Amino acid sequence: MKLHWSPRSPFVRKVMVAAHDVGVAGRIECVRTVAAMMKPHPELMIDNPLSKIPTLVLDNGTVLYDSSVICEYLDQLHDGSKLFPLPFEERMTALRRQALGDGWLDALVLWRGELSRPAAQQSQPYLMSFSVRNEATLAALEREAAALESSIYSIGHIAIGCALCYLDFRFAERGWRRDHPQLAAWHATFAARQSVRSTEPVDDA
Repeated sequence: MKLHWSPRSPFVRKVMVAAHDVGVAGRIECVRTVAAMMKPHPELMIDNPLSKIPTLVLDNGTVLYDSSVICEYLDQLHDGSKLFPLPFEERMTALRRQALGDGWLDALVLWRGELSRPAAQQSQPYLMSFSVRNEATLAALEREAAALESSIYSIGHIAIGCALCYLDFRFAERGWRRDHPQLAAWHATFAARQSVRSTEPVDDA
């Protein structure tokens, strides 16, 4: 399998954490691919017309995207405990958490993009909106931290954990742990997993 990959992409990291967790990381060939919002990647677009990563190309030529689809595919390649639970209620909880983590990551990536623009071109309403949504998400997860700790590890844990890791990577100055101690305690257990330690991002831009 070939994965269009970047060491800085949080969605690629989500896929690689899942791959390590289910024991298939060694079967994936990571191909460095730069997917910039303002510059479509012609070679990537052969596999994914959206010019986005992660994109996984299977050995038979089948192409999978985005991270949620790729992670569910990888979860079918092993016989251990599933990241996508089969019981309905557990599955809905895992998928809801994944949706929250992925949606939060989308917002964080857009927030960072807005902050990267020249100051005179930045939209203050957008920046305020991102900040408000970020704080609301952190507050919601603080309330859910005990449930995250007690529930079976799933794709929802990975998505939320990777979003918090990206918050550390790109917004470390915000110091989110100070006001969210229970969430910080849960995230410490997530960050200690070998799959997470093996996929630390590298800012090599």
